[in-house]
Amino acid sequence: MSEFDHSVRGVDVDPDTRCAHYHTDRDVVAFKFACCETYWPCFRCHEEIADHDAVPWPRARFDEPTVLCGVCRTELTVPAYREADYRCPSCNVAFNPGCAAHADLYFETD
Repeated sequence: MSEFDHSVRGVDVDPDTRCAHYHTDRDVVAFKFACCETYWPCFRCHEEIADHDAVPWPRARFDEPTVLCGVCRTELTVPAYREADYRCPSCNVAFNPGCAAHADLYFETD
């Protein structure tokens, strides 16, 4: 798989990973869930399409890529995503800071 072959499942996903639920200019990030090892634009897409309950990315695997920039397709680890201050460290596109409100749905917490 090349660095640009990351598929993203969801509802009406555009080429930059925006979906039917979140589609502002900053909604260009996708999250990998541990339950299916698949990238999704948001937890609502997972709820709507997946045939199983969502499982957040486990803390023990925070050193593995689990966040995808929808613009340049760079994969980030959880710490790299959190340290990036809502911007892709590769292409500098802005990410939606509102995703922080749902972080516990994407990443395991203490």
